Amino acid sequence: MHRDAVLPTFRLSTGTALAAATPWHSQPVTLDSPALDVMTDLTKVKAATIHPDQTLRQAEQAMIYQGVRMLFVVTEMPRLDGLITSTDLHGERQMGVVHSRQLRFDEMRVADVMTELSMLDAIEFERMGGVTVSNLVATLKDVSRNHLLVVQKSEGAGPPRVRGVISRAQIERQLGRPIEVAEVAVNFAEVVRALR
Repeated sequence: MHRDAVLPTFRLSTGTALAAATPWHSQPVTLDSPALDVMTDLTKVKAATIHPDQTLRQAEQAMIYQGVRMLFVVTEMPRLDGLITSTDLHGERQMGVVHSRQLRFDEMRVADVMTELSMLDAIEFERMGGVTVSNLVATLKDVSRNHLLVVQKSEGAGPPRVRGVISRAQIERQLGRPIEVAEVAVNFAEVVRALR
């Protein structure tokens, strides 16, 4: 075809459908599969983010729109402040803030219920090559979390960076069965923060 040739076009007919996306990490896995098979690699998938001043309703809508259950909380890219999950939106932490500060759901901000950076559990990316899905499941159960961050050491003088996310929901989808993880017990620091 000539370089400047016009391509033939046509009009769409009623009933034309959208193609369904197939995530690169949707293949079934077993507990013996490599851990990297279930990690959402943030060098391949754009991180879903939200500003801490956004409302919980906006966070909920962002999660629905992007098809995720967790958002990274970022005031200024690329510095991470924490994260907020779908559980945080309607869980005990949110209810504690509602009662202690007498706020309505519509008045609450992401910063009110997010998990701050210092409270997040992470594993080293450099260790991911030699571990299995079974190791990740055991770790999620041990820390009683639905998500683990995978952190890569900096190359040079820069800060470490979150390279990936391990999600219980993603592992369950790929395994084809549920994983029982106990709820995180509210610790003293979270109680103090909720009372502020």
